[in-house]
Amino acid sequence: MAGNFDIKQGTKMRVAFDVPIGKEPQFNMMCTFNKALDESAFLVSIPMHEGKALIPDENQKMLFREGEETQIIAGYVDDVVKEGIRRYWKVRRVAETRQFVKRVDVRLKVELPIQYMQDNWPLNAQGEIDKEIGSTADVSNNGLAVYLNRYFQVGESCIFDLPRLGSASDGTPGIEVVGVVCWCRELPKGGSFRYMTGIQLRFGNNDDRGEMQEYVAYVKKRYKL
Repeated sequence: MAGNFDIKQGTKMRVAFDVPIGKEPQFNMMCTFNKALDESAFLVSIPMHEGKALIPDENQKMLFREGEETQIIAGYVDDVVKEGIRRYWKVRRVAETRQFVKRVDVRLKVELPIQYMQDNWPLNAQGEIDKEIGSTADVSNNGLAVYLNRYFQVGESCIFDLPRLGSASDGTPGIEVVGVVCWCRELPKGGSFRYMTGIQLRFGNNDDRGEMQEYVAYVKKRYKL
């Protein structure tokens, strides 16, 4: 690969809007690295935002991160380039002083049974929504990766019931959380679930956020993660 890019074609990258120094960028979009054009420019697939292809803003700095790595590539979208039937962002890399971001939102790899639903699902004969079952792949203070049997579009919202853990005297109650789909990909056939989905949690207030943090802290303690 040309220049300083040590990224293979087809590598999935997380994408975020730039934020002021001292704030954590929200890497809640996904793209695929296509190729480097020279030492400072590269092509990536166009990420989705709120269910639609993100329209580039030449004045908006974007941040790109490979997987869970902390190294960030920053740049501005110069153009939308068509190659064959696909369209890509042409990104012009810029100097980025925040080469590394400390990850404080640690993901705990644990499989917990969950239930999920959307408010717009039809009601059953009892006037209630039939929730579907799934499982977590990992949990964190601000997000989930979940196994599901239903496909969701990026940007859709969903309600998740996380289970009670432990006993009444030494445990933590189950909680309900709301999240937005960041990505959804199909799993190999033959497993218990068809899809794996990334969820960015949304909290109505600090109490809801604190409840999730307490739940994650108990998961870490209980499963020695």
